[in-house]
Amino acid sequence: MSDAIAQKQAQGQAWSRISVPVSGTTGEALALELAAQLAKAFQAQLNVLFTPPDPAELAPWLGEGFMGTVQMATMESLKTAAEESELAARAQFATIDCPGKSFTALNSPVWQDLAMETRLSDLMVFSDVSARGQGMLSEAFQQVLMEERTGVFIARKSFNINGTAVVAWDGKEPSSRAARRAAPLLKKASRIVIIGAPVGDQPPELERLAAYYAAHGLRAEVDTLPKGDVVQALTAAAERYKADYMVAGAYGRSRLREFAFGGTTRALLQHTQLNLYMAH
Repeated sequence: MSDAIAQKQAQGQAWSRISVPVSGTTGEALALELAAQLAKAFQAQLNVLFTPPDPAELAPWLGEGFMGTVQMATMESLKTAAEESELAARAQFATIDCPGKSFTALNSPVWQDLAMETRLSDLMVFSDVSARGQGMLSEAFQQVLMEERTGVFIARKSFNINGTAVVAWDGKEPSSRAARRAAPLLKKASRIVIIGAPVGDQPPELERLAAYYAAHGLRAEVDTLPKGDVVQALTAAAERYKADYMVAGAYGRSRLREFAFGGTTRALLQHTQLNLYMAH
């Protein structure tokens, strides 16, 4: 057994495989940079996943009446675009400074291949563009977070992994799942602040999560936020503490994909510039 593995086992919870889906666009540079930063901090494998458009998903849209040379030309154009995007992704991969990095081009059916890689990863890293529902990987982001229920780190700005973390907690299952799964990352923070607002007439009982963290050797402060606009209170607290990232739960009000994210989750994704660790 290597010294690194023995050290990880002695530390208990640790991340050993961090994956980042890419499509070959320049907007993914920060996600790659932060994924490499996280991988090096955990002495983990960095798994870069080229996620191309899937011809198998396009075929039903072409329909039976859309055949012959037009269909062939469409498929050929898609193939050419995927090849060019993979070359761009490999070029970005070559610039990453991470000793344990690997590059995998996913095969069709792409979603099934990505799902398997997700299930064998401790953390998935996505760009801000994907989290906002834009770009080639927006669908992949939703599926990884909501269907695979994997911990996801949304990379929006450079951060200090040993800096300050805020944990948004309301005592419900999604935020509690995120708070538990983020423990390995929180162990590297120099300051942890648990924040939450009253739910109706009930206080947030932030001390209960602090006690859970204490059992894991983590010292956390608590800050009960005022009633009112929850997202505004959360973002204001993150700014006040100069947080490097926020841990938050993600939840859906409907199983339908177009209604995947609830109000608070949607607002955090769409209207903030926070680095986010989320779990559903």
